Amino acid sequence: MKILIVSATRENNYRLAKKIGGLLHADYKMITLEDYELPLYKPDGENADESVTSALVENFENADGFIFCAPEYNAGVPPILTNAISWITVSTRNWRDAFNEKKVLIATHSGRGGHWFLSSFRDQLEYMGCVVHPRTISIHRNTEFNPESVGRILSSFLKLI
Repeated sequence: MKILIVSATRENNYRLAKKIGGLLHADYKMITLEDYELPLYKPDGENADESVTSALVENFENADGFIFCAPEYNAGVPPILTNAISWITVSTRNWRDAFNEKKVLIATHSGRGGHWFLSSFRDQLEYMGCVVHPRTISIHRNTEFNPESVGRILSSFLKLI
């Protein structure tokens, strides 16, 4: 089983991804979307560097499951994550290839808990064919990272896979 931990940013969510990876008892790879130079996706717009999109698609297609760590932006999914998903879906044979039937755990380190992100991103992932774990990890200014709680969530997530 191969898990891809995806951090949308290099700050708080990257630190959260590293903590999660340290507790994950499975083979995993961690990436941050800030390392992929992708232009803003626009139909009939600028093309992305094919070596960048193919590397990103390969990471997603080779994973059995994902753990996404991203902040809430304006009560929703951060643009960097939406943009990366757009490029992935237009860079595969069938737009759902990289996501269909993959198991997903969603985590966030956001200012106020990230509830809007967790909800809207769950809907998006399910639409793309993912099986989203019912529990999430949410860290914010009033809730610290709890290794015991996160460990239980990860154990349950691995059983899903």
